[in-house]
Amino acid sequence: MSANRSVRLAHNIIDRPKLDLPAAGQFAINEIFCSLQGEGAQAGRAMVFLRFSQCNLRCSVSNSGFDCDTDFSGKRVMTQSQIFSELSAMKLQTDWLLLTGGEPALQVTPDFLGALKNAGWKIAIETNGTIRLPEGFDWITLSPKSAEHTIRQRHADEVKYVLSEGMSLPRPSIAAKHYFVSPAFQPDGTLRREDLEWCINLVKQAPDKWRLSIQLHKLIGIR
Repeated sequence: MSANRSVRLAHNIIDRPKLDLPAAGQFAINEIFCSLQGEGAQAGRAMVFLRFSQCNLRCSVSNSGFDCDTDFSGKRVMTQSQIFSELSAMKLQTDWLLLTGGEPALQVTPDFLGALKNAGWKIAIETNGTIRLPEGFDWITLSPKSAEHTIRQRHADEVKYVLSEGMSLPRPSIAAKHYFVSPAFQPDGTLRREDLEWCINLVKQAPDKWRLSIQLHKLIGIR
């Protein structure tokens, strides 16, 4: 294995006024589709993905150890009723709804979450943890991309760290049921063997706590 390399995790969170967020009552949505969860403890489960536009972090090799491979800049500005109309067409496929991004916590309000619950959805969320979540989620995936002291969400169902070759095994203070390390994919969708082997060996160092998670949807070519 290569020697550990130091990555200065991002400390600076982008303030809301500097982000291209819509007015109250509207939501910036990147896409809505049904697929399979590709990673973590819920891997293989059919879910509807509601991907929010915008993120308050900018992950790169220099500040996170990897380049962000998710397009969160494209958007449609939608009302809650428009979102619910699109979601209703997919309700027969699964009752699990995953809020993802970007950073969905920038836009998800308690009222919006409550309306989704009242519509019969089981709600999962993938968040970077820099914004404290409202109560009521059925599953929380916390994937930290910034320094530990910037994390505001202190509990989750699972914590997932995306790592590349040379990065150390994290020491999370977040309370969770499951802890995963996940090898970083390249922006072109490929996975370096060196990153995979590095994460495998990290798990072997602490097998009672850590498990390996791989973004299977990228390997098998689905969204």
